[in-house]
Amino acid sequence: MVNRPVIDYEAVFHAMPTAVALLTTDLVYLDANDAYWSTSGRSRQQVIGRHVFDVFPDNPDDPEASGTRNLSASLRRVAATGQRDAMALQRYDVESPDRPGVWEERYWSPVNVPVFAPDGTVALLLHRVEEVTEVIRARGGAESTQVLEADLYTRARELQEVNEALRLAHAREREVALQLQEAMLPAPSPLGHHRAAVRYRPAVASLNVCGDWYDIVDRPGGDGTVVAVGDVVGHGLRAAGVMGQLRSALSAASLVADGPAQALEVLGRYARSVDAAATATAAAVFIDWAGRSLTYSSAGHLPPVLWRPDGTVTYLDQATDPPLGVRPERSARPEARAAFSEGCVLVLYTDGLVERRSEDIDVGLARLADSIARHGAGDPERLADGLLTDLIPPAGLTDDTALVVVRL
Repeated sequence: MVNRPVIDYEAVFHAMPTAVALLTTDLVYLDANDAYWSTSGRSRQQVIGRHVFDVFPDNPDDPEASGTRNLSASLRRVAATGQRDAMALQRYDVESPDRPGVWEERYWSPVNVPVFAPDGTVALLLHRVEEVTEVIRARGGAESTQVLEADLYTRARELQEVNEALRLAHAREREVALQLQEAMLPAPSPLGHHRAAVRYRPAVASLNVCGDWYDIVDRPGGDGTVVAVGDVVGHGLRAAGVMGQLRSALSAASLVADGPAQALEVLGRYARSVDAAATATAAAVFIDWAGRSLTYSSAGHLPPVLWRPDGTVTYLDQATDPPLGVRPERSARPEARAAFSEGCVLVLYTDGLVERRSEDIDVGLARLADSIARHGAGDPERLADGLLTDLIPPAGLTDDTALVVVRL
């Protein structure tokens, strides 16, 4: 085991060379680093516990002053949306700490960033500010701000044109990748009197077509069914191509392996020979219809879920191992077994369904369990649609999602 150093993040915060302050969502100072005190000309005692604009109001002698209005709008927007905001160059005069009533002309470049609580809500605001007054004065005072802003505008337009060209190129790549994924992720074959539903949903962003996949394959001789899902690190055509290779390899291995652990062990060795396949994840469940048992194993993937007719929801998390291609060769993977009764439901999924930025994964897994509990008694197609309705955020997915639902 590697001994990692203990990092004193408070010391790191105070040692940062850029002026940074921590605010509540009500815009009250909680802390600031040494660079902030130096830049602002205020002491800790003068600031902590006070409202931002009580400490730094607008210049009362300047009827056109807009610093507090602009900064307040930015901070409140970050608190409401959880989105980072880099403000335009601001003139924000500051009262001299040594000469009350004397206001100094100052220019700032602020960036405001949300700090999230474990439940995904915005808990604090990180206010980073860089003073550019000397740069402005060196270039001729207020007149130079117009020159600087024009320069920034020109650069922004150039960047916008580059981004548009990239967007069109990536949009085409996304279209091809989606067609490739659709071809490699067909609808499941009939499972006798058992029913299954599958779903694949791409991320909304054009750059985020990923390598999520699913598979359902019957073992030879009527010896049960194998259900699997996986996720390849990366985006675009390359990830889609690797996805197809891993899916095919696991499908073939599952036909001859003694169980899911052996199938994933073989897949892990194969992944070492495929570029960009390292650290891909997968989960496989062997369904024994006659013995009414599930044998499962996971290679760094989120656990499958079993819903029972009595309403209980269980995560199959007793056989989890590192992702593909990162374990020592010929090292056996774990597998575990769970019994099921007729009417139970098995759900496999990829992380796009439950993971959210700045939110603990346990929150997403609890949300999934609640949704399965509500919809578990329904038809697999309805359950799949219900899960997507409940779990896809209003703004759309930021990561691809594959989903398999099997009525046992």
